[in-house]
Amino acid sequence: MFRLPALSDLRRFDADVSGKALGDLPEWDLTDLYASPDSPQIAEDLDWLDTACAGFAAQYEGKLATLDAAQMLKCIQDYEAIDITAGRLMSYAGLRYYQMTTDSSRAKFMADAQDRVTVATTPLVFFSLEINRIEDAAMEALLTANADLGRYRPVIERMRAMRPHQLSDELEKFLHDQSTVGAAAWNRLFDETMAGLSFEVSGEDEPLPLEATLNLLTDPARPRREAAARALATVFEANIRLFARVHNTLAKDKEITDRWRHMPTPQHGRHLSNHVEPEVVEALRNAVVAAYPRLSHRYYALKAKWLGMEWLEVWDRNAPLPIEAPRSIGWREARETVMSAYADFDPRMADLAQPFFDKGWIDAGVKMGKAPGAFAHPTVTTVHPYVMLNYLGKPRDVMTLAHELGHGVHQRLAAGQGELLSATPLTLAETASVFGEMLTFQRLLANAKSPAERKTLLAGKVEDMINTVVRQIAFYDFECKLHAARREGELTPDDINVLWMSVQAESLGPVFRFMDGYETFWSYIPHFVHSPFYVYAYAFGDGLVNALYAAYRDAPEGFQDKYFAMLAAGGSKHHKELLAPFGLDATDPAFWDKGLSMISGFIDELEAMED
Repeated sequence: MFRLPALSDLRRFDADVSGKALGDLPEWDLTDLYASPDSPQIAEDLDWLDTACAGFAAQYEGKLATLDAAQMLKCIQDYEAIDITAGRLMSYAGLRYYQMTTDSSRAKFMADAQDRVTVATTPLVFFSLEINRIEDAAMEALLTANADLGRYRPVIERMRAMRPHQLSDELEKFLHDQSTVGAAAWNRLFDETMAGLSFEVSGEDEPLPLEATLNLLTDPARPRREAAARALATVFEANIRLFARVHNTLAKDKEITDRWRHMPTPQHGRHLSNHVEPEVVEALRNAVVAAYPRLSHRYYALKAKWLGMEWLEVWDRNAPLPIEAPRSIGWREARETVMSAYADFDPRMADLAQPFFDKGWIDAGVKMGKAPGAFAHPTVTTVHPYVMLNYLGKPRDVMTLAHELGHGVHQRLAAGQGELLSATPLTLAETASVFGEMLTFQRLLANAKSPAERKTLLAGKVEDMINTVVRQIAFYDFECKLHAARREGELTPDDINVLWMSVQAESLGPVFRFMDGYETFWSYIPHFVHSPFYVYAYAFGDGLVNALYAAYRDAPEGFQDKYFAMLAAGGSKHHKELLAPFGLDATDPAFWDKGLSMISGFIDELEAMED
């Protein structure tokens, strides 16, 4: 149903913590959702939601199988209207909370709103259950009898994919009702704990929050990078029992639910929600793991050579190149860089991005208590998306802006599908964001003024792609191991540490040495908590965009119209149907090798620069 804001698109690209010369960084204006937290409209919408949900149940519960096509259409439209109001309420509560997660009044406001919305919508649980009990022939007759109803076929098919995993009406209502004190409560505990951590970094004047400490891992000075890494390890270790408890509880909670729902694997629910076949994900995972030696292993060996080192430590992974002149990129320059790249591709893309800057749709500054990372949240289709950044002026922050604006453009285009059809599966949701990054990168590369600048840009892009593809597949493997191990019993912090290190060593390669304490770095990754098995969507999106960009480069005529049509489709089409106009097919195992070849080609060029 309604989509809660989540740090599901977190991007940790690092930057200088000072932020003093970046210009005026924008803050959200949430009044398009509600005027204020005490706005009478909030109380009115909550009361309307109570009445609408009760009325919906009274009108339709136990009767869906008897509806004709016109009545079924009206039923779905009524459900969609409820979805919009619930989504609007929770979007406002969630976005305010993420601006300052340590503010107890904001946390209370979100928790109270979530409780009210959950209680109000409990009577709606019957809807998907009864939809799924309608016989296939009867449902097909309804969908073909009315074109307007037929538009909702993808929504209904995604619901009906859950038929083998559906529980009794009573159990489904119970799970819905207790959700606020289940996984959602552990999510909040994790968020608030992370936002409240401070790190004593040797050489810094005052304690730093998580995001600023992570930012130091890209500092040109190696001692500062090491000091930051050791400070992270110290604080993570001090809190490791809590983080292990969060992961143990959530993994066990998922195992219980999966067992009752007869899910064949812990990953299966994510594949269903992503509308992607398990074999496609497995082909992607296998292709990336097989490519580790020619991607991450090869690149980091090159990087060690550039840095004049025999081995790399973990704090060297995102270090700038010695030839890279440190500089801070102001907000105005970042905006112009991304908007120019978007406009060069198609002016329509820049037009769609413009309001984010002009109308208070971006919250960019770093503030104590603000949620770390970055995301784009679509809110509801009758309003508009909002983008959250922690902008501190490094080149990679510019790429994060390009990434999140890509999401925003996608969400604006897909809004035309309506609330139920606008949401894009995670695998395709990363397409526009990564494509926005690629456009920005290619523009910067074309304007490079020297071989050194080109080398710096290429190296930065390769590192971003490794972080998006190799690192996320390693994360996916870690989650697979974690959930499999938890099924055998409680995991100690050391147990989880061992699983983490097994995938890190394999993915990063033999050139790395791992400091004591790095084994705890799994603890700060929010995807494992908020969205189990989400992470492969990043690799899916990167591989898909590499193939898309190659298609654009090889046959630019008419590409933009096909691209905008793909984004505007939202969740109304399967990935196979969306990619067909470009001559691409993600179910072909060779498809992923095409995407990976772009990364290896960039590394080839970097190696050639050594000659």
